[in-house]
Amino acid sequence: MNLEKLTIQEEEAMLSIWHLKGGFVKEILDNMKPEEQVPYTTLASTIKNLERKGYVKAVKYANAKRYEPIITLEQYRATFMNSFVGDYFKNSYKEMVSFFIKEEKLSESELKELLDMIKHTKS
Repeated sequence: MNLEKLTIQEEEAMLSIWHLKGGFVKEILDNMKPEEQVPYTTLASTIKNLERKGYVKAVKYANAKRYEPIITLEQYRATFMNSFVGDYFKNSYKEMVSFFIKEEKLSESELKELLDMIKHTKS
């Protein structure tokens, strides 16, 4: 999957679209956190960009368009986490986890939880 990276504003709009499983511009705007809300016309323009980038498709209802996601949040995360780890941690997830431990962003109990997840996934 060759996806173009999203701007922060596009990502905020997509999070709202994913949460709603699609919607009209007004619904998408109303679903956004207050601090993320932008003018209606700005959001409409952002959604047009998302359509151009292949993230959403417009489905016509009477004289309005409802925007539905083409890719899932999980697909987006997988695509960009791989590039994030590649760009910042030399393609090493171990380096990434080590960074978060050193920065005290990952506690010992959270690390144990991750180890349990690894063990249960392998069995």
